[in-house]
Amino acid sequence: MSDSSDKKNSSSNGVGNDAFTWPVRVYYEDTDTGGVVFYANYLKFFERARTEWLRALGYSQQTLTESAGLIFVVKSTAVDYFAPARLDDELKLTVVVEQFRNASMTFIQEAWRTQGIEQTLLARGHIVIVCVDAASFRPQAIPGEMLARLKGNSYAIQP
Repeated sequence: MSDSSDKKNSSSNGVGNDAFTWPVRVYYEDTDTGGVVFYANYLKFFERARTEWLRALGYSQQTLTESAGLIFVVKSTAVDYFAPARLDDELKLTVVVEQFRNASMTFIQEAWRTQGIEQTLLARGHIVIVCVDAASFRPQAIPGEMLARLKGNSYAIQP
């Protein structure tokens, strides 16, 4: 855990307030023997939120694979942890695109515990996703129309 566990109602990137959000409840299966969310499960939570962000913009990952032969794969992750989530906590996951490239996107994602109006930052991740050809797994440019639509959404950090 970081010494920044007092991060309440704030976000250094404005991500907590100006981001696509997706709710998640912590279930027993998400926790370890200490009763807190196992650290790797934040990556699962972030994946769900990115998938729902893409769906909200009109793109199904399954349809992209079937119709365009494209898939998005994780190239790299880095997660900082600030406070634990526990069984039955209600979480708010955020998605913001920090950078677009021809065949990749870099995301800033956060997990917040929500209790009434109080929010506590639990984890922040930087995740790089690469668009690849589904058959060869070689990098493939994100289709122009799709890239323009993704860039035009309100959940991207504007240069």
